Amino acid sequence: MKYWKKLSQEEQDERITAALSQNIDYTNKLSLGIPASKLDPVVFYDKAPFLKDAPLLRTYVQNPNHIGCHTLGDSEFFFSGTQELEREVIELLSVDMLKAAPESCDGYIAAGGTEANIQAAWIYRNYFRKEWKAQQEEIALIGSADTHYSIAKAANLLHLDWYEVAVDKMTRTIVPQALDETISAAKAKGVKYFIVISNMATTMFGSVDDPDLYAAAMKKYDVACKIHVDGAFGGFIYPVSHPESTVNFSNPNINSVTLDAHKMLQAPYGTGIFIIRKDWMKYAYTEEAQYVNGMDITLSGSRSGANAIAVWMILSTYGYFGWLEKINKLLYRTDWCCAALNEIGIRYYRHPKMNIITMLADDVPQEIAMHYGLVPDTHHGHTEWYKIVVMDHVELDQLQQFITSMKAACPSVKVR
Repeated sequence: MKYWKKLSQEEQDERITAALSQNIDYTNKLSLGIPASKLDPVVFYDKAPFLKDAPLLRTYVQNPNHIGCHTLGDSEFFFSGTQELEREVIELLSVDMLKAAPESCDGYIAAGGTEANIQAAWIYRNYFRKEWKAQQEEIALIGSADTHYSIAKAANLLHLDWYEVAVDKMTRTIVPQALDETISAAKAKGVKYFIVISNMATTMFGSVDDPDLYAAAMKKYDVACKIHVDGAFGGFIYPVSHPESTVNFSNPNINSVTLDAHKMLQAPYGTGIFIIRKDWMKYAYTEEAQYVNGMDITLSGSRSGANAIAVWMILSTYGYFGWLEKINKLLYRTDWCCAALNEIGIRYYRHPKMNIITMLADDVPQEIAMHYGLVPDTHHGHTEWYKIVVMDHVELDQLQQFITSMKAACPSVKVR
């Protein structure tokens, strides 16, 4: 690992304290023109003694605004200290997690995976319009039927057609013939440019798409494309559980990646991550933001620097090997549960490198699904699947209770 090192709490506190000292001090420095301040001290008491031992809470109190993208060009110098820690996060994840060359990527801490996915679609739409002189109706989004609903949002917001590609019911892999037919149908409607969403662990199944399958199909049909990887769920698992994977920046077909720190990383909600190769963020530049120092090229504009500090702290607390141990612990629990389901004869899908188990609803009594908080594939209409996500709080004792309940409720399932 080039950047991903484990730091003690004392070392983290020292770095964060130094970063905050480089940010603006509203109390002791004149700052008449900034439309912001630290958190309201009448409501959020900033003299509490416990704050001295809580660097993240001190960051929330100081309220740094990380507007812009700090991996390129100028940024608001009022918050330069904590911006530097955000830059470290983006570089660490780009290089050590996603196998990019050093200093070859830009990125920022977004408000979530949804924003990061929309940011990618926005950039590529603008790219095709500017560089290829594409008409709006000639650009479309494409991805598997298991793709996250944020892409439907992106299609709606950006006025793009959205093409879903069928997947095999039990393997959840893209059906090559369906991909061919979908591209052909889109071309027949005048589509010449595709924004591809390739999944690194879908939300419902944990399935992983092959981005090279998309790239080959686009070449076959002689259409232009840019491939974005949605790793909102799998981005902090799959690169660690499957280090030989090429679903990362070592693959020249991949141009950008979404990660989501408020899922597996257990950061505060509202902490997504968008990473893209250098020289692409410019396609989201909002020229009208003249009063902002640097370029406003993110969808969210103003955003909390505290979320970036939270990600930095988590990565620094574990280090690579600590994170590897955590992921392997969760995969062991997932393996155990799958073995128990096999003994009963429950049908399910599970990617071997992921911690999601998605069971056919016909094999799971509804009362058990409700009791154990299983998530259905739909809350509107017929439920076909229920999923278990083996997160940090899902221990073997709880999985054992679930298996015991399933055995009692389904004594004859194995004899199908």
